[in-house]
Amino acid sequence: MVPPSASALAFVESPVQLLNVLEWAYARPADPAGSGPAAAAPLLGGIPRQGRDAGAPAPHPASVPASASAPAADPLRIVVLPPTDPMSRGQLRRMAALARDEGHDVRWQEARGGRLAPLKALAALAGDVRAARTVVVGDPFSRYVQLLLTLVRAERLVVVDDGTATMEFVAQTARGERLVRWHRVGAGGLPGRVRELAYAPVSATARRRFTPSGTRTVELFSSMPVTVHGGTTLRVNDFAWTRARFGPPRLTRGTDLVGTSLVETGVVDPARYLDAVRALTAEHGATRYFAHRRESPEKLRALSMATGLEIVRPDLPLELIARRGPVGHTVVSFPSTIVHTLPYALSGTGVTVAVCDVDPAWLTGSASPRARGFLAGVTDSARDVRRLPAQTAGAAG
Repeated sequence: MVPPSASALAFVESPVQLLNVLEWAYARPADPAGSGPAAAAPLLGGIPRQGRDAGAPAPHPASVPASASAPAADPLRIVVLPPTDPMSRGQLRRMAALARDEGHDVRWQEARGGRLAPLKALAALAGDVRAARTVVVGDPFSRYVQLLLTLVRAERLVVVDDGTATMEFVAQTARGERLVRWHRVGAGGLPGRVRELAYAPVSATARRRFTPSGTRTVELFSSMPVTVHGGTTLRVNDFAWTRARFGPPRLTRGTDLVGTSLVETGVVDPARYLDAVRALTAEHGATRYFAHRRESPEKLRALSMATGLEIVRPDLPLELIARRGPVGHTVVSFPSTIVHTLPYALSGTGVTVAVCDVDPAWLTGSASPRARGFLAGVTDSARDVRRLPAQTAGAAG
């Protein structure tokens, strides 16, 4: 059970979510008694904190700076609900170690891997969820998180980024729609529709929890270019913790490419993606390819053979890897979360972040109808990045 003083409870299911929970915890003012996590953070690996960069990108319009008007920091318990894939689990364990170094209480709770695992996890967490005054979630689309939200009695609900999905979350809640990931196409036939119907009350309750009321405030802690609505508070995540703990990095003369899981999610055709990476490698003199944790080994072997790129499988989120360095003087990515987060994490370092548009011709026949517009929005809304046309990558044969 959470100790009585540990009234803030966070649920994370990915390394990026855990990183953003650490950023949220760091952004809160220190406990007046000097005992909160934000006040007692130790050094990591002997690297001293370096303070906030004056060159960080400007906050979003109509947002609240991360350091302003937040309540005093409470002890934070972080519950990790790990996925099943080994890469994600490995990164989560590394991030959990960093969280413990920061003074947070981290609990590893298996909620997958068997028919009874979700119910056992729910029973184990129910008391903590009901007792927490502040609940922080990293993935509002997660069905397991939505199930936990039916038990929430907290006065404060905080949503931290789970990548670019935050943009869709804000748009859907503004329109009063049910929460569905942007790349999902359908419910998968009659069995899927039956499951959706049975789950509808849980989803509806979750949507209500994400709506501020007289007894509950809702906060979005985000690096994404979003505009909140209906009384929700937006607090900008400018990666102050990352910049304070790591770097600045040593810059190499080469260009680094950043991989994406758009092929694995069925959005982009594998052959088109290979052609795009080959073209970007040749044009920009790229030498390394930072793989997304969901990219398949077979795809990465094909990329390496076709391009000669060194494939790097990071053991931490890319924001931390890049900040620690070494990193290329230019980092090229397809539309993804990092085109919004890296300009914050690498502010003042001299690194140029570039984003390559996705040509609609690259999309698969099974891609969601929303895919084209969503990916274009991710690119168009990116600040402090260099734009590369899709034709640059599509020229390879």
